[in-house]
Order: sequence, then structure tokens, then C-alpha cells
Amino acid sequence: MGGIAVALILAGFLAPRMGALFVLGILLGATLYHSGFSFTGSYRRFFLKGDVTIIRAQVLMLIVASLLFAPVLASGSAFGREVVGAVAPVGWQVAIGAFLFGIGMQLGGGCGSGTLYSVGAGSPRMIVTLAAFCAGGFIASLHMDWWQRLPEWDPGALGDLLGWAPALALQLAVLFGVDAALRRFGSQTPAPASPVSLARRLVAGPWPLWIGALLLAGLNLATLLLAGHPWTITWAFTLWGAKAAQHAGWDPDDHAFWRSGFQRDALDASVLEDTTSVMDIGLIVGAFGAAALAGQLKPSFAISARSLAAAILGGLLMGYAARLAYGCNIGAFVSGVASTSLHGWLWIVTGLAGNWIGVRLRPRFGLQN
Repeated sequence: MGGIAVALILAGFLAPRMGALFVLGILLGATLYHSGFSFTGSYRRFFLKGDVTIIRAQVLMLIVASLLFAPVLASGSAFGREVVGAVAPVGWQVAIGAFLFGIGMQLGGGCGSGTLYSVGAGSPRMIVTLAAFCAGGFIASLHMDWWQRLPEWDPGALGDLLGWAPALALQLAVLFGVDAALRRFGSQTPAPASPVSLARRLVAGPWPLWIGALLLAGLNLATLLLAGHPWTITWAFTLWGAKAAQHAGWDPDDHAFWRSGFQRDALDASVLEDTTSVMDIGLIVGAFGAAALAGQLKPSFAISARSLAAAILGGLLMGYAARLAYGCNIGAFVSGVASTSLHGWLWIVTGLAGNWIGVRLRPRFGLQN
């Protein structure tokens, strides 16, 4: 009850739209925590054991999100507000960024969403990863002039290129094909039978993966309608890193990325005016509340030096790489694919390659596979 009271107090300080986005963040955090909707762990299990259980749930989420997004993005507006998909260019910058992000996921122990909900669930190690994540994003922002000289192609969304009906049909065919291949060649872990009542499971978890997939797709649609863009995470980390640097004496006027436009406006404003920041904070609060209700808030401070080094390196890599790749596994991959942007598909292909490398680096840092 205390967590609910804190959440309500925080929401009360926000404008109505931001308060609604904060609540969406809380729901996302609770859903991720209770459904165990892991990206980092699912890719590790896939490479080591061929287990595709959670990956198939991710595909289900993408199918549902694609169906939900298409009519909204085709119209271009909702409730009088312009809406845009998560669309970005395809090029070396995305490929390199996603590859490095994949390595960082396995060393840091979480992705964009996983880092936040693990922090909310009380993991001291993931607090270190998050701090390094913010630093990495800020450092990358100082180098963006160089990275943006690399070749890239800006095709836009397939929905705009082909028309939304053909683009949706093509994307669904690909996603169902991926699911069929995973079902045919991968192994799956049966959901454990739970002696706990359904009512208790709703409060304490775990939730079935398919429920997590449907809820995450629906909450992403709600984000699109309220924020005007799909669910994103890592922009806030870059912003938080820049604000910390500014307090330490850094001058944003020395760097083109921060001199004008959206970035400078966000830097000059409160974080409570930034939609991604508000949702990220809500996600942490939601995961905290979910863990507390489940009686699983048991932080462990027994962190080895090698594990701490991996958390720092992984966070730095993810922060830097997310800036290059126009987002993380959520903003670039999930929301990008749901928006029919080809950069989302490029992200997951190169991101999986990075995860493969990261899995094999983990033992060098004393991390168990």
C-alpha cells in the first residue's frame, strides 16, 4: 500500500498527460516483472540451450503490436494529436550500435527495460549498470557528428512505402514464419504448474508469458496514443547523463548535438517534462511495487569485483550503442518493428550477433551462464 501511495503522490505533481504516462510506466514495470519478460536472459537461453520460450512470446507481442499500430499510424493522428512511428534510417550506425548493445546486454545483465525493472526490484548491481548506461549515452552524444557521417539509407516505414495493408500483411507473414521456425527447430520450457490461486498470482506472479505479451503490446499502443510516439527507454538515460554532466560544469554549447532543437529543449526543462523520463521512472516504481507485493524485495550486496566491472562495461556499451542505434531492444527493435521500420529488423539481427559474443564473454567476468 505504501508503494501505491508514493506512486499517487508522484503522479499528483505531474500534468494530466504526464501523469497518465507515469501510470503507463508503472503498468509496464509490473508487467515486465510479473511475466518475467526478459530479453537478455531469453537470448542467452536460446544460444546455450536452444530454448525459444520467451522469444516466441516476443514474436507474439510483435504480431499484436503490429496489428494495433497499423490503423493508428495509417491515420497519422489520434484524438487530435499527431502520432509517428519509431522510424529511423538503416545503415552502419544502427548495425554497429545494435551489435555493441547486444554485447553490453549480456555483460550488464539486462537490456533497456530489464535494467529498469531490475533496479526497481532492488538489484544493487543493476543500479551500477544504470549509472554506466547513462554515462555511455552521454558520451555517445558527444560523438554523434562523427557517427552520422557513416553511410545510411532512410527508407521510412514500409507502411508509407507499400501502403499499410500490404506492409502489414508482409510483416505478419514474416513474423508467423519466424514463429514457425522457432517452434520447429527450438525447444520450449513448459510453464510450471502453480499451487497458488489465480487471484494470488495476479498480485504476486508469475504471470503467463502470453499475458505479458498481450499487455506489453496494448500498453505500447496506449503510449503511442498518449505520447504521440511508441514506447522508448534509452533517450532518458542520455538526458540524465547530460544533466549530471551539466551540473558538474559541462557546457552543452560546445557540442552540436545539444545546441538546439529537441535535445536542448529537453536539457533546459525538468525531467518531469520529458515523456521517456517520466515513463522510465514509472517503470521503476511499477517493478518495485510488484516485487514488494510478491515479497521478493531482497537486494544482495555480494557483488564480486569482476561482476562489478562487467556491470560498468556492459552499461557503458549499452548507453553508447543505444544512442548510435536510435534506441535499444524496446525503442529500436520492438517499437521499430511494430512501426514497420526496417531499422528494427536490422537491430535484432545484429543485436543477436552481439548477444552471442556477450554470452561467451560472461565467464571471463565470473558471470554464470
